[in-house]
Amino acid sequence: MKKVSLSDSGPKVSEAIYGFWRWTDEGAQTTSQIEKTVNLCLELGINTFDHADVYGDTAIEEHFGKVVQNKSFKRDEIVLFGKCGIRKSADKNLTYYDTSRDHIVNSINGSLKRLKTDYLDIFLLHQSDFLADPEETATALAEIVKSGKTKHIGVANFTVFQHQLLASYLRIPIVTNHIELNLMNTTAIEDGRIDFIKQNFSKPLAWAPLAGGKILNGTEEKAVRLRAKLDEIGKKYDANIEQTAVAWLMRLGTLPIIGSLSETRIRNGASASDIKLSHEDWYEIYHVVSK
Repeated sequence: MKKVSLSDSGPKVSEAIYGFWRWTDEGAQTTSQIEKTVNLCLELGINTFDHADVYGDTAIEEHFGKVVQNKSFKRDEIVLFGKCGIRKSADKNLTYYDTSRDHIVNSINGSLKRLKTDYLDIFLLHQSDFLADPEETATALAEIVKSGKTKHIGVANFTVFQHQLLASYLRIPIVTNHIELNLMNTTAIEDGRIDFIKQNFSKPLAWAPLAGGKILNGTEEKAVRLRAKLDEIGKKYDANIEQTAVAWLMRLGTLPIIGSLSETRIRNGASASDIKLSHEDWYEIYHVVSK
């Protein structure tokens, strides 16, 4: 799998990203499973890994850090993403957003400690905080870049206007926006987020590339029609439904975040980078879901 520039200012990442948002904490077993998955990804050419402090309530970062300590790979062989901004109340019954300076600084310090690394390649705001002072947020992001704690900054789940607002207070680029995008949810194409990210010489990252499994197993009429079309088109490329759905995202210029724990599904996602859908085939699939 080739490496591509995430933006005109970097960094270089694999065409598919592996994300840990579906992982849960099961003790030592999780550490060994993560090590096995990371080694599989590296074997397949996936060298980029997406974390957030809320994944497993910080535990997944801790498990990954143990894998880093095991030294089965070198730190400069991988690209690490971290995120902050989603918080839980003490009783876990409320989710809220916080991109204040204190939370950003405390969060990245905690992530670096848990991940056993001196720096992140990208640190992202996980959600837009409606109560944030954009100048304070931007100053904090510039501070963690200047200090070397992260090389780049990004955002996740931001609208175009939220993205523009934060960027207007920054002198450093926002190198990507992680957005939900798949063939069951193409709103990022229609509402301008894809165009805006590309306008800023960046590549969007698409989370939930298989719509949480709906593309493979959904029973609603739209999912059934889509699977039939993916199967039909995929046969032209000797590809299965999953590979074709991920290849559709890649053809759009987005980088899918693969989150499955299944070795087969990880291999399918990685091999999709070898499939180059024609214009006609891409639009034929799109028309199935855009009607």
